[in-house]
Amino acid sequence: MSDEKFMGGCDPSDCASCGGGCGSVPRVPNPTIKLTLEDDTELECAVLTTFDVNDQEYIALLPLDENGKNTNGDVYLFRFSEDGDQPVIENIERNDEYMAAAEAFDEFMSNLKEDAGSTES
Repeated sequence: MSDEKFMGGCDPSDCASCGGGCGSVPRVPNPTIKLTLEDDTELECAVLTTFDVNDQEYIALLPLDENGKNTNGDVYLFRFSEDGDQPVIENIERNDEYMAAAEAFDEFMSNLKEDAGSTES
């Protein structure tokens, strides 16, 4: 088994180890996807994680610049589903739904920081 880090630091052989619900995202180091923006330009994004809120799955994406870096700290949240083996990403239209997804993502990030802090001790 390699020491590569996968989304959220999960052990790729045991998806239940983190509870992050990321089993539907490809198990590759640092997966990326390209979003097509309203002006038809493409934006490469790193997939941070997928997670569930009230039986709806969401995806957190980190926009990357031409050097593969995120320099502004923005994270984009979208609805996520799959149609067969194809990912489907949709905008979150309702403010209350977005707030619930953002709160769940913030909790996920807090848990990662706590876990990282406990392994550094």
